[in-house]
Amino acid sequence: MAHGLIIRTATLDDWPAIWPIMRAVAAAGDTYTYPVDLDEPAGQTLWMVPPSGRTMVAVDAAGPILGTAKVTRNQAGPGSHVANASFMVAPAGRGRGVGRALGEAAIDWARSAGFRAMQFNAVVSTNEPAIYLWQSLGFEIVGVVPGAFAHPVHGDVALNVMHRWL
Repeated sequence: MAHGLIIRTATLDDWPAIWPIMRAVAAAGDTYTYPVDLDEPAGQTLWMVPPSGRTMVAVDAAGPILGTAKVTRNQAGPGSHVANASFMVAPAGRGRGVGRALGEAAIDWARSAGFRAMQFNAVVSTNEPAIYLWQSLGFEIVGVVPGAFAHPVHGDVALNVMHRWL
């Protein structure tokens, strides 16, 4: 884990620090399928998952939240043994191992919660740092959906489905 970084379960008290990260990521429109004009109540509903899942934050030893992740069931019923996770890192946390620390924590938590695999449904093909990170953590691209993401700079690009066994 990155030096001085603490990964812990997020609480509603963390939401005011999570929201600016989420708002900026959604507004950029280049990595998530969230609306670019996502409002705060919708953002909170999307990100702060119920206790069957986990929302976590990466906190610097000095206190600020540098990133956040959520882990939930990818599907219900017969698909409920596969986890899904999403990650966002604040600009101040980029290049400091925050994404990797959150990824490792998400994998560990999902395994301990009884999930047998983890799947990402929509990793934008132009998000090369994320693809590199997930592959380094054992994820494979198991499917590609051509033109499924309207990137604000590159036009219609693919979404990758990534998977790993836990």
